[in-house]
Amino acid sequence: MPAPDLHQQFKELVKTTPVVDVHNDLPYQLRWQLHYEINEDKFKFDEPLVSQTDLIRLRKGGVGLQFFSCWMDYPSADELYKDFETPNSIVRDTLEQVDIVKRLVDKYSKCMKFVTSADEALKSYIESDNKLISVTMGVEGLHQVDTSLAVVRQYFDLGVRYITLTHNCDNPFATACTTIIAGKEDKGLTLYGHECVKEFNRIGMMVDLSHVSHKTMVDVLKITKAPVIFSHSSAYTMTPHERNVRDDVLLMVKENGGVICINFVPNFIKKEGATGATIDDCVDHIVHIVNLIGWDHIAIGSDFDGMGATGPEGLEDVSKYPDLVVKVWEKTKASADDIKKFMGINMLRVWKECELVAEALKNELPVEATWSGRKWRFPRYITLCPELFPGAATSTSTPDMFYDAKRFNFKDDEVEYDPKRPGFEAK
Repeated sequence: MPAPDLHQQFKELVKTTPVVDVHNDLPYQLRWQLHYEINEDKFKFDEPLVSQTDLIRLRKGGVGLQFFSCWMDYPSADELYKDFETPNSIVRDTLEQVDIVKRLVDKYSKCMKFVTSADEALKSYIESDNKLISVTMGVEGLHQVDTSLAVVRQYFDLGVRYITLTHNCDNPFATACTTIIAGKEDKGLTLYGHECVKEFNRIGMMVDLSHVSHKTMVDVLKITKAPVIFSHSSAYTMTPHERNVRDDVLLMVKENGGVICINFVPNFIKKEGATGATIDDCVDHIVHIVNLIGWDHIAIGSDFDGMGATGPEGLEDVSKYPDLVVKVWEKTKASADDIKKFMGINMLRVWKECELVAEALKNELPVEATWSGRKWRFPRYITLCPELFPGAATSTSTPDMFYDAKRFNFKDDEVEYDPKRPGFEAK
């Protein structure tokens, strides 16, 4: 009997099961190379590009749902920086990333559709006869919320559906794996990080544990009410790098119902002593995870256009997903249903389950916690305004919160701030 043509079988599967890639860094390329100027014809996303992602190759790769990463570098040249209060433009810059994703989808609306739910993503892909690629977003690091859970909520309202707890730097919420590589203490999830995970669960924001330290992974998995994702990570046993996931955590992910989205960055999947990586190395990582925790917890998180010049040999760009799926199929002799889980069903399931957790928590109030290290600052003249209710102004105020501001529009009308004036006594 002739061997089955798995490439042909893949073409049949992809009609109803999209390839889901959970991490692609194209938006940052549009930032640094084009300064977001995509209106002119010099950038043509529907024609071949030199980079790793364009519409032609996304279609060839069978991609039906693409999570674009809205990543911004941290506001310091030092990955180990700890000054989280320095004023910066990180929220503005992240909003520009969100904006360019939506503008790109709008410009090529015959080929892509922006979606905000798991059901919508699958429905749009199938009902368009695979003509529309569903697009959504992740934010790659809580440094991009500038210590504020209010920013998390606003990102969600704008369509962001996962946030990575750290990038290559610690933040007030959690410890990054970079800190461990540098030989520093693994403090894991902070108390404020606990509150953050609680708010993620409440609103339906998926918790992404790529980039975080081992203890952060464990801490989160002990408390989250929803499945987690690793948007672009691989197996530590196969390639012992702190960016990868150890077996003890993989077993916790199985209990949690989460998913590991395999990363293609050569340094994170190559064999020890090797100078580079191939598609077969990627397959080995997938097989290890499947053998340990099963087919329900594996997905794809390529990191294309964020990994340097090229991907592993055989996984050079977004057109190569069919080759990866077929190699996994050949090596594992898996059923078609299990292959569909790997292609995209697992990720869609986790997304949907996070939505269901949020629905169950819809009567919970927003988390109002703020970072303990936040320095509240106000112009002194604001104290001339009336209190909201007796004691409102004095219960949270200390003298060091106020600074003098020279104003011209009201200089003849204002009186000097008197901290002993009734109702405004400083603590």
